[in-house]
Amino acid sequence: MKFGLHFGSRGIAGDPDTLVTVAQRAEALGYDYFGLSDHVVVATEVDSRYPYSTSGKFFAQDTGVCMEQVTTLSFVAAATSRIGLLTSVMVLPHRHPMLTAKMLATLDVLSKGRLTLGIGVGWMAEELALLGAPPFAARARASEEYITAFRELWTAQAPEQEGTYAHFSQLKFEPKPVQHPGPPIWVGGEAKGACRRAGRMGDGWYPVASNPNMPLDTPELYGAALEGVRAAAVSAGRQGEEVQAALLAIYCRVGEEIAGQDGKRQMFTGSAQTIVEDVARYAERGLEHFVFGGDGYDLSGTLEHMERFAEDVMSKVG
Repeated sequence: MKFGLHFGSRGIAGDPDTLVTVAQRAEALGYDYFGLSDHVVVATEVDSRYPYSTSGKFFAQDTGVCMEQVTTLSFVAAATSRIGLLTSVMVLPHRHPMLTAKMLATLDVLSKGRLTLGIGVGWMAEELALLGAPPFAARARASEEYITAFRELWTAQAPEQEGTYAHFSQLKFEPKPVQHPGPPIWVGGEAKGACRRAGRMGDGWYPVASNPNMPLDTPELYGAALEGVRAAAVSAGRQGEEVQAALLAIYCRVGEEIAGQDGKRQMFTGSAQTIVEDVARYAERGLEHFVFGGDGYDLSGTLEHMERFAEDVMSKVG
């Protein structure tokens, strides 16, 4: 099992000094991934429903503060030497596909091959409109063209693509990423379309455990969904095991038991031993990469949260 941390792009992760302190401590504690979320702007009027809260309200609507994801991960790369850098997740329609491919290739080169690209299609229609992105209804199709474009640009000596949202020819794209055929692409999302996309196109599947409408908050639910992802891979002519199994459990807390939607204990909260058992049960269903949230604390609380998990959970998981 590999373990990672996820942060929103503000708060602890929005200050250069605390960001460096937390990233370097995460590396020293043996975490495999340091992940950051992705928002470029936040619209002042948002009617789109946030999928990861029961209220549907986006928690960062209060201030709109958000550091740019790839720039911030580049800063983390310069302050560390081993820990993996994870876009958790990058909203593909936010940026022009060729520029994004270059930004990601640059980050992979400068970090000496430490990038993992978690991706999603986005949920905030207002943000996509402000950024001049493809139409909200076409974001999945556009995102799939972007994924194909990334791999073409990262591998071909004379890259070409003819698509509605990503099209290019007669260019050189250098340098290529350190990792070949490029950074692993983990496809986020819990909906059927996202699961099929992960199976057809992803190096990994990276859902959130606590989507109220499509929960993966039991090992059985996660395992069944993973089987569906890997069945989609087989249908696309791939080996199911080619798709790595990851999970983001934002609300994981050692020692703090949180009630789930059914009123019972939310998975990955409570005593350290209980969380060790939770992770083991998910591992039995195929989980290989476990990422949890680091937000919600000041610097000392964040460090304590990370250290407690590393000592009491990571060290106990086989």
